[in-house]
Amino acid sequence: MTTQTALIAGVDEVGRGPLAGPVVTAAVILDPANPIAGLMDSKALSESKREQLAEEIKQKALSWSLGRCEVDEIDEINILQATMVAMQRAVAGLSIAPGKVLIDGNRCPALPCPAEAVVKGDQTVAEISAASILAKVTRDREMVELDRQYPGYGLAQHKGYPTKTHIQALVELGVTPIHRRSFGPVRKLVTMLDVN
Repeated sequence: MTTQTALIAGVDEVGRGPLAGPVVTAAVILDPANPIAGLMDSKALSESKREQLAEEIKQKALSWSLGRCEVDEIDEINILQATMVAMQRAVAGLSIAPGKVLIDGNRCPALPCPAEAVVKGDQTVAEISAASILAKVTRDREMVELDRQYPGYGLAQHKGYPTKTHIQALVELGVTPIHRRSFGPVRKLVTMLDVN
C-alpha cells in the first residue's frame, strides 16, 4: 500500500443510536481531478439521491472502504469502542494509505497516520460527506434485508432506531439475535423476560 501524503480520507459512521443491527463506517479518498457534485450530509439527502451519489462515489473515488462492528461486538465492548474499531477497519481497508484522516465528530480512533476530528464534518468536508453517504446507503440496505428476515419490527422503516413502533414490536414479539442487548430498552426487556 502506497502512502499519498497529500491525500485526505474522510470517515463517518452510521448506526450508533439504533437498538438493532451493526454500526457501519466508511472511509473515502476523493479524486481532486474527478469531483462529485452535490456531496453533503447523508441525512440531508433523499434516499434516491443518496443511492445515486453512492454509486458515483464508488466509481470516481481514488479509494473507498467499509468497516463495521456486529451486534455481539457492540454488546461486548460498547457502542463507542465498536464505532472506533469499525472506523479503524474502514481506514485499514483503503487501497491507498492517506496522509491524513478527517473524522466526523469529536473523537478519533488510533490510526497509523495523523487524524483530526471535525464536528459536523459531514456538512463541511466533502470526503466525510462521501463517507457518510456510503455508510448510510450500505446500512439502510442491510436493514431492509433484516426486515425480511425479522418481519414485524418495522426495520425497513425506522432502520433499527428506538421508535415507538420498534419498542412496541419488541414488547410484543420479543428480542431477536440482531438486537443490542447492552442498550437500555432491550436490556430492560431481556431482564423482565429473565425474571418471569
